[in-house]
Amino acid sequence: MLVAGVAGSGKTTVGKTLAARLHWPFSDADTFHPAANVAKMRAGIPLTDADRRSWLAAIAAWMDERIATGESVVAGCSALRQSYRDQLLAGRPEARLAFLAVSRELAHARLLARKGHFFTARLLDSQFEALEPPRETDQVLLIDGSLSLGRVVDEIMDRLGLVTAARQQEPER
Repeated sequence: MLVAGVAGSGKTTVGKTLAARLHWPFSDADTFHPAANVAKMRAGIPLTDADRRSWLAAIAAWMDERIATGESVVAGCSALRQSYRDQLLAGRPEARLAFLAVSRELAHARLLARKGHFFTARLLDSQFEALEPPRETDQVLLIDGSLSLGRVVDEIMDRLGLVTAARQQEPER
């Protein structure tokens, strides 16, 4: 399960909350960036498609490892362009992506409130310039990222039928 969107859309917060509810591990795709990419972003330099190539390949390989072992996981990943989403979803019918759609203003406000992350608000315009909004498919859900955290997570779980799965994993009382 991928939770996607521009910086400040809530990928990590939603992803961690969703993973906790499902009792699945969470991984932030930012950890797959090579050091050179992180250094560029820290310096306020937007990444190019070429910069993202090895990052996307690393995420795809990680997904394949999880799928091969039957492990269910949640990961936060921007997946801004259709070609990126194709690379991450193609040939992986069990993979799903929830894209958190937010306004530039909301993303900006969230980034200003965020502390200690290498991606700063000054890079936000590059995210919206790169963004190719997805269309909803069997593998891709469009989610209003401006809703409350609980409502966003509930909607993802409901629409993917994960509510029943999560309840089955909860211990009996």
